[in-house]
Amino acid sequence: MRLDELVTTAKDAVTVRRVFAEPYEKDGVTIIAAAVVAGGGGGGAGHDEAGQEGEGGGFGIRARPAGAYVIKEGTVRWNPAVDVNRIVLTVGCAVIVYLLTRVRLQKIMARAARSS
Repeated sequence: MRLDELVTTAKDAVTVRRVFAEPYEKDGVTIIAAAVVAGGGGGGAGHDEAGQEGEGGGFGIRARPAGAYVIKEGTVRWNPAVDVNRIVLTVGCAVIVYLLTRVRLQKIMARAARSS
């Protein structure tokens, strides 16, 4: 992909439409879904010893649900999306850290008790 094509593609990919969905209205309630969007890219150009030139690049984008705005009777309320996988991963890491440090602290306390 040429660098100018990469920049154009990146501009098209990172728009407000990627973050906020089209509003959905039913029974007087409007819902606007939102997402967290992140992207990155890079490119370069150069030539080799034979004088051949080349350029290229790449772009990646990642999106995940963030929640939704709910508009009812003139009141706006934010309802966050719950990422169960992230919660399980965080709790699992906390439990592992607790178990590893607990054993180490018990050993340190036992050594301190023997030396005094």
